[in-house]
Amino acid sequence: MALFGTIFYVSLLIINAIAILNEERFLARIGWVSASRQVRDPNPGYQQSYDQNGFAGPQEIGVKARLIDLISAVRTLMRIPLIAVNTLVIMYALVWG
Repeated sequence: MALFGTIFYVSLLIINAIAILNEERFLARIGWVSASRQVRDPNPGYQQSYDQNGFAGPQEIGVKARLIDLISAVRTLMRIPLIAVNTLVIMYALVWG
């Protein structure tokens, strides 16, 4: 049973570490900026939302792009649940130490 608690703590710490990464300070410095932050077009109304590859087939998405999307998703979706889970873990540690 202690193994599951250790796995839970480690996964919680990793998710917390991903959630606090600052895109401007850290990620942009190493070149890991999401596609929405890279494109700073002065005329945003002209951007086409459909796939411009035509019949060329699906494009392969690289590992780096997938990691950038994962970091962005964790930062967006897990913010409120992480507050609740961290509060519960802190309360558990204080009570049952």
